[in-house]
Amino acid sequence: MFRFLRVNMATKTCVFEDIPEEYAGLGGRALTSTIVAREVNPICTPLGPHNKLVFAPGLLGATNSPNGNRISVGCKSPLTEGIKEANSGGQPGGHLAKLGIMAIIVEDMATEGEWWQLELGKDSARLVPSTVAGLNNFDAVAKLVETYGDKCSYVTIGRAGEFKLTAASIAFTDRELRPMRHAGRGGVGAVMGSKGLKAIIINPEGGKNHPLVDEKAFREASKRFAKALTEHPITGKGLAEYGTGVLVNILHEAGGLPTANFTIGQFDGHEGVSGETMNRLTKERGGEGAVAHGCMSGCIIRCSGLFPDKQGKFQSKWPEYETLWSFGPHSGISDIDAVSRFDYMCDDIGVDTIDVGVAVGVAMAGGGIPYGDVEAVKAAMQGISDGTPLGRIIGCGTATTGRVFGVRRVPCVKGQSLPAYDPRAVKGVGVTYATTPMGADHTAGYAVTANILSCGGKVDPLKPEGQIELSRNLQIATASVDSVGLCLFTAFAILDIPDALAAIVDMLNAKYGWQLTGDDVVTLGQRILSTEIDFNRRAGITEAADHLPDFFVDEPVAPHNTTFDIPHEELKTVFNWIKK
Repeated sequence: MFRFLRVNMATKTCVFEDIPEEYAGLGGRALTSTIVAREVNPICTPLGPHNKLVFAPGLLGATNSPNGNRISVGCKSPLTEGIKEANSGGQPGGHLAKLGIMAIIVEDMATEGEWWQLELGKDSARLVPSTVAGLNNFDAVAKLVETYGDKCSYVTIGRAGEFKLTAASIAFTDRELRPMRHAGRGGVGAVMGSKGLKAIIINPEGGKNHPLVDEKAFREASKRFAKALTEHPITGKGLAEYGTGVLVNILHEAGGLPTANFTIGQFDGHEGVSGETMNRLTKERGGEGAVAHGCMSGCIIRCSGLFPDKQGKFQSKWPEYETLWSFGPHSGISDIDAVSRFDYMCDDIGVDTIDVGVAVGVAMAGGGIPYGDVEAVKAAMQGISDGTPLGRIIGCGTATTGRVFGVRRVPCVKGQSLPAYDPRAVKGVGVTYATTPMGADHTAGYAVTANILSCGGKVDPLKPEGQIELSRNLQIATASVDSVGLCLFTAFAILDIPDALAAIVDMLNAKYGWQLTGDDVVTLGQRILSTEIDFNRRAGITEAADHLPDFFVDEPVAPHNTTFDIPHEELKTVFNWIKK
């Protein structure tokens, strides 16, 4: 039942393959990273024919597991020049799994200027000339729905991906066919654009949930996992009520809310872009707004609300905390309607809200955009879609923007921008930024859990002690969670409720007939990280790149007046199981 689909963009062939033995038992990030590491030359040009783009649902896809239908996207990143896994919610992950497709491997590239779309159904796959080239994501999906119907799910790139801008994302439709879930980081949309692949249409008709070796055991384990998620205060209520925007006020109080390009850790206008404000306005405005909305089938956390404008019309999904921050405090903007519109523009044009939002703030620091100027930011964002010089610069992300504008303080690691937590005030996440093979990425090892939220224990965010171990353990756990296909937010319950992890292991065993233990989950995470780090080493990215920019070490940040003071020699010990 399970197989790979290999799509060659040069020859236009689509071939189903049995899963090779060396990939057996892998899913999601474990599968994308292993395929990329084995099949992609580490020194290849990321936007050239030798790179590959891999889509893979997780190991619990196409089951009734809560929050288990996410999808991973892997390639060599044009942003970091290393290995990349970006993952997304939405419907396509579950639909691919229902069709028994455990990986789509997109190879080679079409002739420059040609655009194709991939039609997938039960036992069928073919490339046809694209009917939506030149369109951004919302218009593209609307036109595709006219042709293929509302039972399909859709994967698209916007104009940023067509331009092959290195902060371009890949959009995945949600349950209401809105292209608002994104594999955002690392320029994966640029790689899809380089292939000449504009869209993927997934028709799940005739597909089915995966067979279970032990249906009763799976059902019982699934109920235990759901119980843990609903009982935990963050996954059971907090995220549904306020979205991830609940973190705005929390990080402001902690002094870890980066403001004006990481010059201070608090923002006077934080309330204006907070989750509490988003919740209140959603309820007051009514109309097409909604609190507690799930982005994919099986989601019981429901963090993805719908934000209405002042007339009650849909304006955007609830922007994530990182988006509220990048276009908010980082850029000197406290207008939540403006930030919401920028979030929609990012989803539509198809760019990472983090790397592009941070690029906007860096352009402000370099004098390219007036600080806090909403209309100037809007014009710059439109410029990405229009292909203006400023738009192309910002659409290539923070590192490029910093170089063009001659900015010294550019918050990037391995070419990828830091997200919304100042590493001088949340030092555990600083360790993750510096060391993850993905480039600066909070989701790779979300130390905010113990540093700020006292979830899974407590590690003082302002002191260096305990941060290496915290980041190491979270990076290992996250690699496994990404491979299972679970939403990262399930980690809150996993960290605090022992039976949550046991339930995941039991679901995997019941589905596949395995005999895994919790130790095997750790081993899987270590194996994935080892594979990714080995690829990066072969690509020329060594331990020397595992550090934060100098200004985080040299400049204290208010209000705590702390620096990032974890020595590079200690950072080298994060992956202590890997032989030098």
